[in-house]
Amino acid sequence: MEHLLTEAEFWVGVALVLFVGLLIWVKAPGMAAKALDARAEKIRAELAEAERLRKEAEELLASIRTRREETERQAAEMLKVAEAEARRLEAEAHERLEEQIKRRQDLAERRIAQAEAQAAAEVKAAAADLAAEAAAAVLSARASAAKSDPLIDKAVKDLSSKLQ
Repeated sequence: MEHLLTEAEFWVGVALVLFVGLLIWVKAPGMAAKALDARAEKIRAELAEAERLRKEAEELLASIRTRREETERQAAEMLKVAEAEARRLEAEAHERLEEQIKRRQDLAERRIAQAEAQAAAEVKAAAADLAAEAAAAVLSARASAAKSDPLIDKAVKDLSSKLQ
């Protein structure tokens, strides 16, 4: 056995056994187990918190998706209403334009008819004046030849009433 006492490996083994014994005597494995248990509990708590946050995030995501779908539906409805309103306004504008064109056309036709009537009256007046002048010239030429003709005098009186 003396031989064993001189071997370095023997003393390393003895020191290791003493060290492990010392660790057990100071309850190092219990402390290590307690530290590991505390670490495991902390990890469990973090996992539970992460799970809770994940659920909250999923609920929030579902809520956002629901709101987005509702918003998209409302936007589609608003677009439909706007398109219908645009069609209605276009039809009203077209109708008003047609009415305005009709009124302007009627006004133009009345003005044309009025201008035609005025032109016809002016032509008649000019013709009457010309006829009266011609009749006066003829009559004055005849009157100079003959002093008085009762038929001509009567025709001149009737002529002025017929021309007006």
